[in-house]
Amino acid sequence: MTGATIKRDLRTGRSLWADSFGLGVPVRPLREAISVDVAIVGAGISGAFMAHELSRDHSVAVLDRRPPLMGSTIASTALLQWEIDLPLTALGERIGMAKARRAYLRSRRAVDDLKQVIAEEGIVCGCHDKATLYLAGDEYGHRALQAEAEARAAIGLESEYVGPEILRDRLGIDRTGAIVSQGSASGDPARLAAGLLRRAQAAGAKVYSRVEVMEAASDPDGVTLLTDAGHAVRAKAVVFCCGYEFPRGVPTPGAKVISTWAMASKPRQRCPAWLRETLVWEASDPYLYFRMGGDGRLIVGGEDEATPDAHADKAKLKRKCETIAAKLKRLLPEVAFEIDYSWAGAFGESATGLPSIAPVPTMDHAWAVMGFGGNGITYSVIASQVVSAALRGGADPDADLYRP
Repeated sequence: MTGATIKRDLRTGRSLWADSFGLGVPVRPLREAISVDVAIVGAGISGAFMAHELSRDHSVAVLDRRPPLMGSTIASTALLQWEIDLPLTALGERIGMAKARRAYLRSRRAVDDLKQVIAEEGIVCGCHDKATLYLAGDEYGHRALQAEAEARAAIGLESEYVGPEILRDRLGIDRTGAIVSQGSASGDPARLAAGLLRRAQAAGAKVYSRVEVMEAASDPDGVTLLTDAGHAVRAKAVVFCCGYEFPRGVPTPGAKVISTWAMASKPRQRCPAWLRETLVWEASDPYLYFRMGGDGRLIVGGEDEATPDAHADKAKLKRKCETIAAKLKRLLPEVAFEIDYSWAGAFGESATGLPSIAPVPTMDHAWAVMGFGGNGITYSVIASQVVSAALRGGADPDADLYRP
């Protein structure tokens, strides 16, 4: 296989994060009917940020049909970016430039807020500040990236266009141009989610697993959730944080679930020094993206496919990793990538690259959070802020950006 070697002990189909330390989250079975202020359906990264925020002044129950973290969170590659899949200039054409600027600035702020939560709570999840290198590709060439860098810089986002000479001479990359941005980060998504859930539990939240919500019914005073445990959960409000498993009755116009693939090298991978401080992705479809982990692993992903269940095909996992490795080899010929982990998962896309954070139109006292796009963890932070503001009787100033 071009650019990669598969050994017999390769952890095929197993996410790198599944073997992280510190993933323990105490859970309990649902043995009786309960009543709480807020029920959160989903114990992944979105549910974890939601529980962490709401448990400060609400009684909270988190329900998941799986063990915590085991949905789309465990499949993430955790590029904690503020950049949205659709460039600022292109997003402006879709929703208007004023809203596009607000969306980018809010995303940038959310990364800072994420870092602040990690620091204040002392969550050990390998979070490190990173720059981002956005390479010209077949979707957006160097002229488009020049215009994009100027548009970002005009609203105070730390972005600079660099030409082919700098890319070649300083980074050893042969592309026609790129944008270098500051202010992003990387980390271990499973340890982050586990840390947030444990902090929420310390504040009184309870996590129930494995408990599947079979039906939800609202009335003027709240919501009743019927579960496969045979016991009901009564809540003043419910927040569905189901990853890319769209709740029934929740409109998702322009959204779709696709499949994505990723792999990680052995620790202490030999790579260019600049890569340790930089997240890399490209303006192509499908796009390649990669970063270094704290233990020196190179984590690479891409080859997204517009089918919701292709990620379950084990034979396709091998073929996709071969393609990803070949693309990486063409971009960084000096890197000899040795695969240690490879995995696949579901991933959500929206027409704008923005998430859906909104009340459920067919159900009172209910919200649904779907963090579409390549920066779903960043959107999880925003979702916790938008929903918590509403449940406390206020309104987030950017809530309108995330209504489908």
